[in-house]
Amino acid sequence: MFSAIVRVFRTPDLRRKIGFTLAIIVLYRLGAHIPTPFVDFINVQQCLKDSGGTQGLLSMVNLFSGGALLQLSIFALGVMPYITATIIVQLLRVVIPHFETLYQEGQAGQAKLTQYTRYLTIALALLQSTTLVTVARSGQLFGSSAATSCQQLLTNDVWWAQLLMILTMTAGTGLIMWFAELMTEKGIGNGMSILIFTSIAATFPSAMWAIKQAKGFEVFLMVLLVGIVIMVLIVFVEQSQRRIPVQYAKRMVGRRTYGGTNTYIPIKVNMAGVIPVIFASSLLYIPALIAQFNQPAAGESPAGWVTWINNYLVKGDHPLYWLFYFLLTIGFTYFYVAITFNPTEVADNMKKYGGFIPGIRAGRPTAEYLDYVLTRITLPGSLYLGLVALIPLIALATVSANQNFPFGGTSILIMVGVGLETVKQIDAQLQQRHYEGLLR
Repeated sequence: MFSAIVRVFRTPDLRRKIGFTLAIIVLYRLGAHIPTPFVDFINVQQCLKDSGGTQGLLSMVNLFSGGALLQLSIFALGVMPYITATIIVQLLRVVIPHFETLYQEGQAGQAKLTQYTRYLTIALALLQSTTLVTVARSGQLFGSSAATSCQQLLTNDVWWAQLLMILTMTAGTGLIMWFAELMTEKGIGNGMSILIFTSIAATFPSAMWAIKQAKGFEVFLMVLLVGIVIMVLIVFVEQSQRRIPVQYAKRMVGRRTYGGTNTYIPIKVNMAGVIPVIFASSLLYIPALIAQFNQPAAGESPAGWVTWINNYLVKGDHPLYWLFYFLLTIGFTYFYVAITFNPTEVADNMKKYGGFIPGIRAGRPTAEYLDYVLTRITLPGSLYLGLVALIPLIALATVSANQNFPFGGTSILIMVGVGLETVKQIDAQLQQRHYEGLLR
């Protein structure tokens, strides 16, 4: 293992790519700690220390920004606008035929979709930065019960100061997008995925330290051991796949014979990745958001439905919240797999190039068989995602962890997934140069 790592740094091209990637990561983390103009940095840091963060959707955005959101830094929005824009463009392929046509046009069409994603990212960044500045100005960023200093996070709240803050945060999102594309082109791995990995990893030490401070060293050690077991299980499931054998018939083109090869279609147990967990948590935040805007006036009692939402769907420590979260994750897993993997399209492509599944006729029977396999393999994948999504909520209720608990939910799924893909890319590049990779 150590000899393989030495080979990585002895390979000039690979060493340059890894160095470039690390340089971008350093710049990204530096930007996460530079405050936006007209932000009272001292008050913000004190509020972070006293409150320990926030809950709900803001907690997820803060996780993806590496803690930059609550610090109101120039990179406060992090990668969340780009993630949201990518998901929206992907979903619009089902609704807008033009988007599906662009996707099928190959590299030129996908470049156009990427351009649309960039424009939508900037639009979402403008919307989200406006919302964030408004919430910070109202003093609700750390909750209504926060200290007086948390109600005064801005040094100047005139309209032009707020406009400058919005433009700064939006420009920060554009800079992050540029960093990610540079990293993909000149570095190692997918740039945006590595920036997400960096953001989550940056919150890891503070989350673990909070557990040690609250529960002591014994609980801290137990959580660490359980976390290692969870990581091993997630690696096992993420690598699991059902391989459907495919044969290609021989074809004569002139005097040459083509085809006649055996291959397979890999269908992963978790084809949806982390997207269903993000969908479910975002949807569950909507009732809390509606209830927040329907708070009663001073001296009046809240409506019954507002009380019910505040009791069961806000804190995330109630079994009913866990049940809704689990069921929504399962439902969104099936939904996302259905729109990203089209059995009919795969069957048509196989038939076009002379491929068939042994024992299954080409065309419609192949599509039905693929749909049959996909539906059944998605069930354990969705149950797995639902259980992993509940880990932070269970930890929240048992060991006083916060909702950014590092060994569960979106955090562990992204960290393990990105880590595996990056190691595979380094391994592939080593094999090209030394005939021996990083992995054995």
